[in-house]
Amino acid sequence: MIEFKLDPKSGVPFYRQIIDQIRYGVASGRLTVGEQLPTVRALAVQLKVNLNTVNKAYKELEIQSVLEMQQGTGTFIGPISVQIPNSERQNKLANICSEFLSIASSYGFSIEEMINELQKRQGGKP
Repeated sequence: MIEFKLDPKSGVPFYRQIIDQIRYGVASGRLTVGEQLPTVRALAVQLKVNLNTVNKAYKELEIQSVLEMQQGTGTFIGPISVQIPNSERQNKLANICSEFLSIASSYGFSIEEMINELQKRQGGKP
């Protein structure tokens, strides 16, 4: 199971962030075929968003066959394989890094300090 997180500062609509997190979760293998996702209501409460936001994301993923929604049973990862194009992956990483660099540098951290901290978190040597 993945831990959903929404970034209100990103400018990306919440439903789109949910869609992307599920797609990336399936593509990376962190979400597997048949795995159950939280109900629309449970995820909306967890993320503190409107039910329609989660419902819209789930419905779009159901149309793409990424999710299977079974009335009374729940929402499950479908049998479709999700491939994220390299260009999309690179753009996503670039956006994440830009935001990270902007925030960290506004607090006065150098790139070397940021790299050292990232390496420590991955078990690497600073």
